[in-house]
Amino acid sequence: MNYVLSTDALCKQYGAFQALDALSMHVPKGAIYGFVGRNGAGKTTLIRLVCGLQEPTSGTYTLFGQSGAGRDIGRARRRMGAVVETPSIYLDMTAAQNLRQQYRVLGLPSFDGLEETLRLVGLADTGRKKARDFSLGMRQRLGIAVALVGDPDLLVLDEPANGLDPQGIVEIRELLLRLNRERQITVLISSHILDELSKLATHYGFIDGGRMIQEISAEELEAACTKCVRAEVSDTKALARVLEDMGVEYKILTDTAADIYARISISRLAAALAEEGCELLSAKERDESLESYFIGLVGGGEHA
Repeated sequence: MNYVLSTDALCKQYGAFQALDALSMHVPKGAIYGFVGRNGAGKTTLIRLVCGLQEPTSGTYTLFGQSGAGRDIGRARRRMGAVVETPSIYLDMTAAQNLRQQYRVLGLPSFDGLEETLRLVGLADTGRKKARDFSLGMRQRLGIAVALVGDPDLLVLDEPANGLDPQGIVEIRELLLRLNRERQITVLISSHILDELSKLATHYGFIDGGRMIQEISAEELEAACTKCVRAEVSDTKALARVLEDMGVEYKILTDTAADIYARISISRLAAALAEEGCELLSAKERDESLESYFIGLVGGGEHA
């Protein structure tokens, strides 16, 4: 497989703190790679190393076939756009002025494509409005627009939906899907909004304590996620007795709801419940969520 970015036993240490611990990851060309981990797991550290903002303590990484320690890594990084932690924008400038400034920073000979980029991120009609007067979602989209200057092949985003309202999250999602599908831009995205990430990602990397716990494609994750039936009943105590007799795995959620982890005959279940004086109100198939899968990998606690 052709990888845009790969790392091999990458380590980063700050004093006694091991931020990255022999991390190996592989971002396929054309993927939307969801980088998942708790706060402090090492996601931003990895992104900062790849962007050249810090140097690894040990280990190596390869970007577009160029070693991170090689003389041509700067040329490889020119094929990458990034928004690390917060958008790099000038608040006293308009959207167009921010993009022109980035064109100058990159030494581009003209402003060709500027208006198209503004249209792409939904900021073409902002006119003379300064970035300080933008909503948080508009600032995030402007940061992505700045990262798109120079037509990168890889877009690296650190928590791009952080703090956004639901509408802003949808706008970012649709923008990233469009960039990936229409421009074939590979996207590496860290996010703590796991439900939203599941609507985007084609591949995942689960990181904990600076270590890569698992890399998996969306198709493999779909197959691995536990399927269940969410049953609504009048009495879960009666449901528990019936399922125990059937030898079926289950989890009681409330006094009237439970998840059943087996393929089960709904008519048989309803009949057995009726004998217990319990009514089956509804039964719907459900898949395990990305959040549940992640917690199952690394254990409970806050995630990011």
